Amino acid sequence: MKFFKTHVALLVWRIILLYVVLMLCRLLFYVYNITLIGEIPFSEWWSLVCGSLKFDTVSILYTNALFILLSLFPLRVRERRWWRRIKAWYYVAANSLLIVVTNLADAIYFHYTQKRFTADEIFFADNDNSAMLVLKFAAENWYIVLFGIAMIVMLAAGYWRKTREWSIFNGVWYYIGSTLVLVLALGLSLGGIRGGFTKMTRPITMSNATLYTADNMRATMILSNPFCILRTIGSSGKISYEKYFSDEELQSIFTPEHRPAEKLSAAELEGRNVVIFVMESFSAEHSALLRPDLYEDKAEKGYTPFFDSLMRQSYTFYNMYANGRRSIQALPAVWASIPSYKNPFVLMPQAMAETRALPAILKDKGYRTMFFCGSDHGSMGFGAFARTTGIEHLYSRQDYEKVHGKDDFDGYWGIWDEKFIGYMGEELQKCTEPFFATIFTLTSHHPFVIPEEYEGKLPEGLTPNHKCVAYVDQAVQKFFARYENEEWFKNTIFVFVADHVSSEQFSDEFRTSPGGYQVMGLIHAPESSLVGEHRQVTSQVDIMPTLLGLLGNEEPYFAFGRDIFGEHESEPISINYDSNMFQAITADYLILFDEHKVVAVYAKDDVKHQHNLLGQVDVSSIERRLKAMIQSYYSRIEAKNYLVK
Repeated sequence: MKFFKTHVALLVWRIILLYVVLMLCRLLFYVYNITLIGEIPFSEWWSLVCGSLKFDTVSILYTNALFILLSLFPLRVRERRWWRRIKAWYYVAANSLLIVVTNLADAIYFHYTQKRFTADEIFFADNDNSAMLVLKFAAENWYIVLFGIAMIVMLAAGYWRKTREWSIFNGVWYYIGSTLVLVLALGLSLGGIRGGFTKMTRPITMSNATLYTADNMRATMILSNPFCILRTIGSSGKISYEKYFSDEELQSIFTPEHRPAEKLSAAELEGRNVVIFVMESFSAEHSALLRPDLYEDKAEKGYTPFFDSLMRQSYTFYNMYANGRRSIQALPAVWASIPSYKNPFVLMPQAMAETRALPAILKDKGYRTMFFCGSDHGSMGFGAFARTTGIEHLYSRQDYEKVHGKDDFDGYWGIWDEKFIGYMGEELQKCTEPFFATIFTLTSHHPFVIPEEYEGKLPEGLTPNHKCVAYVDQAVQKFFARYENEEWFKNTIFVFVADHVSSEQFSDEFRTSPGGYQVMGLIHAPESSLVGEHRQVTSQVDIMPTLLGLLGNEEPYFAFGRDIFGEHESEPISINYDSNMFQAITADYLILFDEHKVVAVYAKDDVKHQHNLLGQVDVSSIERRLKAMIQSYYSRIEAKNYLVK
């Protein structure tokens, strides 16, 4: 049995142990997110395991490259006690952090974003209260913390199970044999990191997960870290895309350059103030008006009674879709009509180029431009991006506390929405007109807490977020009640749109696409004729062009969306990027596109994506326009060109 105590055998044992830990972490990932992923058919289990092993191999090799080298170093120094101690501590520390902690954190992160933890999250984690949030998330998910501790103990115990290491070789063969073993290990590692040994094998990417299952959620479960992190480092700066059309043909199919020919009929709103509410996690699912079918058998008829009444007096979007699942993806879409696909636009180096976003256009027309966010100054990069779009004045938690003290901090993210919305009203009351303001709400974000004085006074709802949604609904109602008789209020266009859907859903439809992107959206212009229902598909990128049209803008502008009143399409679509796949949402279908071809077509009522209609319905025109929009987007990103020539 001496062979099993050799340095090679012990290395193999320790690598196998890592596969076991990763599979256990994946099992917890699945259990924690089972409502999103759904039940896995027995017929798919083997394929999922095989795919998981491939990605786990890359994660293990990335993490343990140095450990493997230390274990197989072809000199006798590797037998020294101090060398073995360095090796042991590296194994336990590196794998505890990069294998255990990262993958368990991934389980929680995925629940709220439906994406794996990548380099974007690391380089974007610049909140001033990040440490506090981590501690609170850990306390809330204490059982995952305990599971992680158990995994780390397993790694440490498994490593030190056998402490005496022997060599296979002796004499001169010690050096020759050890060198050959090291060379063999390096060769195997190289193939493992690439995902194969054939000449046709390209380095494995996140999109390769779709080779093992047709379901995007299950494909995401196959992935593991640190693979996802390391494979995405620097990717935000790299532009790689298919060129489907010549420049001339592309221009004829789609262009982001808009040239208003004349004032639209809605230009009666010219010169009005503009206030945009970006509502945290306000899914269409929350509203009984937008989705009455979800509340037919429910005692509580929705959680947005004020918004439902307001939408009846406004121009309401019944099929509005978010561009992504993260807050930072919403702002460029709303302000600049620039979507985010593979990477959030604002995290790409190319985002630093000049733009003519909505705030900048209005600033040049004499508008005072403001952004209100109750979080810490600079939190989430909102303020930095706001500056690039033409926002002159930023109002944060610190500004609020200078006026109203420090008693209204929610303990997590920022100032309670009721208080901060009221603060915005105070500031707008003092402003000279015209002005442009945007407020980003916070309270309907996880961990879904409300002020103590509202406990027991709001419906608990069907998800943890519903009482928060009801609270924000009341907060906006109080804002309207306080200011609706003011002249500046009557002279303002109010836009309400969610940043993304809620991480907590009660209906199956909102756990998958396209429901997982359907949000609340409306335009309210007091004492105007702008009242109605818009049933066509719209997206966050349509807000900027539509507002410019309503304000009577005649300046050419850059936008990937459209003015819904002045620019009509035969079949409007909303595009997003989810689980390594482009998605086009139409009135009737969800179309999945892998950058080369359409791979699936589902009816919108096929909630669980059980019936692929590919080849049964003609989506060639949608595919053509989808390709053109993707090519146009990435060609502009590559050129850093967001202006009208």
